[in-house]
Amino acid sequence: MKRVLFFDSGVGGLSILRDVMKLNHDIEPYYLFDNECFPYGSKSENFLINRTKTLIQQINSEFNFNAIVIACNTASTVTLPSLRSAIKVPIVGVVPAVKPAAKLSKNKIIGLLATPGTLSREYTRNLISKFASDCHLICVGDAMLAVIAETRLTTGIVDKESIRKIVQPFLSEKVEERPDTVVLGCTHYPFVKDVLTELLPGMKIIDSGEAIGRRVRDVIRNTPSLDVKDPKPRAFYTGHLLDYAGRLRMVQKFGFEELECFTVKLNN
Repeated sequence: MKRVLFFDSGVGGLSILRDVMKLNHDIEPYYLFDNECFPYGSKSENFLINRTKTLIQQINSEFNFNAIVIACNTASTVTLPSLRSAIKVPIVGVVPAVKPAAKLSKNKIIGLLATPGTLSREYTRNLISKFASDCHLICVGDAMLAVIAETRLTTGIVDKESIRKIVQPFLSEKVEERPDTVVLGCTHYPFVKDVLTELLPGMKIIDSGEAIGRRVRDVIRNTPSLDVKDPKPRAFYTGHLLDYAGRLRMVQKFGFEELECFTVKLNN
């Protein structure tokens, strides 16, 4: 077995975990979500770098992972260089699937749906410049869609009308000037992909999950296996959960039996 950590500010990273596990059956998955500081989309770069490094270093020292997946677009676009210099474990980031979208798009008009933080990052601007310079991008930054997706996972209730308002910029142009491809630039968004597909007819909606699954397979291939006779997936959260029972039921759907509180030891 290979022990892999999936990290996000909330439960959106479970969409990445789901896709990675489909392609990698020899993984013992651990999941940590920083509930105390959710959502990350509105946080400063310095805060994200310091917070993420503290959490990842602490949990890695306790459990020794074969690889770490930063299953959060906002955190990945900011913290990867810092994390990779501080932690000697393969670290896989999740960034918006701009490159495959540019290849798929027929009319070269791409919608990018992400948090304001992800859209504002230099990393994202460089992705667009490098891989989609021949495309017109319509970018929609919204902090609430991650919350809507998180609520759906916990309660089963989805606020379709709010989603309709969020994606309206993709529909406000003439039909021939609308995106034919929309990139989901947040790991929460695949959990409302069915609603987005309904509200954005004729648009191909893509995310990074399958590509991350292949990348994880590559990076863990040559790492030492764990002698684990009975793998035990473990899920952790920081802070205080207002609806612990709801969150527990949710992570159980992804193969976790329990949901444990992770105590953060802040650096002095």
